[in-house]
Amino acid sequence: MTDAVKTPEPRKGMPSPELTREVFVKRFLSRYQDPAFDSMREALDQVAAVAWDGYIEGRKSPLTQKAGAGYADPDYDLSMDWIHAHEAIKAAQARHDDAGGPLRALLVNGSSRSEHTCPGEMSKSWRLTMIAEATLKAAGIETTVLDLSRLASEYGREIHPCKACFSTAAALCHWPCSCYPNYSLGQVHDWMNDIYPLWVEAHGVFIVTPVNWYQTSSSLKLMIDRLVCADGGNPDPTLTHGKDARKAKAVELAGWDYPRHLAGRTFAVVAHGDVEGAENVRRSVADWLKSIKLIPAGPDAEIDRYIGYFEPYATSHDALDKDQDVQDEVRIAAEELARSMRARREGRLVSTDDGLEGPRQK
Repeated sequence: MTDAVKTPEPRKGMPSPELTREVFVKRFLSRYQDPAFDSMREALDQVAAVAWDGYIEGRKSPLTQKAGAGYADPDYDLSMDWIHAHEAIKAAQARHDDAGGPLRALLVNGSSRSEHTCPGEMSKSWRLTMIAEATLKAAGIETTVLDLSRLASEYGREIHPCKACFSTAAALCHWPCSCYPNYSLGQVHDWMNDIYPLWVEAHGVFIVTPVNWYQTSSSLKLMIDRLVCADGGNPDPTLTHGKDARKAKAVELAGWDYPRHLAGRTFAVVAHGDVEGAENVRRSVADWLKSIKLIPAGPDAEIDRYIGYFEPYATSHDALDKDQDVQDEVRIAAEELARSMRARREGRLVSTDDGLEGPRQK
């Protein structure tokens, strides 16, 4: 990249989403519909007034500290939330790199269904995840289960949508994500700062997802989109002075090294449906994982199957009970993941693209 390349101005022109105070306060207080709050209306109005001030003044990150040594701009005020998330990722990377530590697998239940909210029943994805976990544990692997159904059943458990900073400029997408929490917009309780370290510390990842309208579940897709910062994301927000789009464009055009923060881990994928779309979903999830430089665990570790094909939804768990073949296939996929993790650590599984980077970045 030469100095002659002009940094383009960020394109503007979309309508403003800014709310009037009346609309903001109405929306803010809407969560307190329960008559049990009636005796607190005056206090809630006072809280709403403070929230409005934070909103209209744009206090996204009210708690900050100087970045300090090791950053491009040591005097930049970094969000305390981001600093804590960054430290958690560094600690997770140290656990991953410890050759004397246990091999760790992250298992992801991608279904939103559980008996703890409206569906009234566990998901088949959960059951398949439990089969995989038992197999991995029996192989001596330390496991962590990330149950994305908690997004639909647990209070304050959220994954906010990706804002697509990467599409403005690679360097604008920070690792870990600095878009959230955004206190001025009430975008809090974001789960991703807990999820990033789970991916980083893992040596292998096992994802189970149902087919929802030819796609993954919305819960899984939220996490996938928010992992964009793990592939090419900028680990130094001071380099772009936070979310300065023009600075980020200049940084990218000066030459971006595209750090692959999760490269080298191995993976297995199970996509299951009842009518159609399972192959497409399995393919899309596996292709995504390969694109961020994870390594397929083996020839039997990418599965798409139908459970109770065109049978009633009411008996879908009975169909899984009868389908011993698919249960065994999940066990084999988990065993291949365990073997791949061990072979990777021992140097017997080499990624053939180590040291190679294609000429076209994302």
